[in-house]
Amino acid sequence: INPVARDYPDEFIQTGISAIDHLNTLVRGQKLPVFSGSGLPHKELASQIARQATVLNNDDKFAVVFAAMGITFEEAEYFMEDFRKTGAIDRSVMFVNLADDPAIERIATPKMALTAAEYLAFEKDMHVLVIMTDMTNYCEALREISAARREVPGRRGYPGYLYTNLSTLYERAGRLIGKKGSVTQIPILSMPEDDITHPIPDLTGYITEGQIILSRELDGMGMKPPINVLPSLSRLKDKGTGEGKTRKDHAPTMNQLFAAYAKGKEAKELAVILGESALSKTDKLYVEFTNRFEQEYINQGFYNNRTIQESLDLGWELLSILPKSELKRIKDDLIEEFMLKGE
Repeated sequence: INPVARDYPDEFIQTGISAIDHLNTLVRGQKLPVFSGSGLPHKELASQIARQATVLNNDDKFAVVFAAMGITFEEAEYFMEDFRKTGAIDRSVMFVNLADDPAIERIATPKMALTAAEYLAFEKDMHVLVIMTDMTNYCEALREISAARREVPGRRGYPGYLYTNLSTLYERAGRLIGKKGSVTQIPILSMPEDDITHPIPDLTGYITEGQIILSRELDGMGMKPPINVLPSLSRLKDKGTGEGKTRKDHAPTMNQLFAAYAKGKEAKELAVILGESALSKTDKLYVEFTNRFEQEYINQGFYNNRTIQESLDLGWELLSILPKSELKRIKDDLIEEFMLKGE
């Protein structure tokens, strides 16, 4: 897309997942990758987003373009079955490259998917959500072909043009001035050995506007989806939230939840080292908040579609555990209006 022709992404997309909608908001025209690890439930998260995603206060048509690269037959069948069962297949275009298909086809898959997405968005005025899984397999195929061509390898054997190549895919997300449609991307990549400094997540993080990180620890605790909200980030969240888009208490509650969760995690670590008796009364409240935040807010299940209002109300309910003096990031008039209303 010509940079001069780009329109700024600023419309909220509701995925129905609290940890994304409230804390790491996805905006129409954004590219927001999911950083996962092998064995983590990223396919369940991807199909949940494909099923539930919708643009609020907008009648324009919505479509999902699904590009699968190097996935197993079982995974492909899982997506097909899930889309069929929930009716999402009626608004989906699917490009599937299986693990036993040629590597050269794997490189063509995302390009074909994005071409279809651009056609639907800019010719047919649709909002298109592109889900690409798994970008790691795409990069492996790129490395394989680069080695076969005897090109000079770069970091960890990947070709030196990996950054350029990835940006030609990711930068095809966006909106155009004067056009109704948009292309929003959610690329999914499994980090080799859970290493976020690996070239694939590293370069992806440079190009895209944030990342949603899945946590092995939360997955081990049975959280669904196991989204690690503290290191996750959406760089455009400020543009898609607030009065007229979501609700005026969105940004303050988001900041307060982040701060309280971080403080609660610290208090839990302290309790492990020094014992619970070493915690102050306030620290104990923060620990209670953290436990409930993980159990009720993050752990919502893969088939629970929450509206943004439900996510915000749940956030207020959890914040009411803490004394009012601790809610330093929310103005008093908002506390009066929303917290007391819920009591």
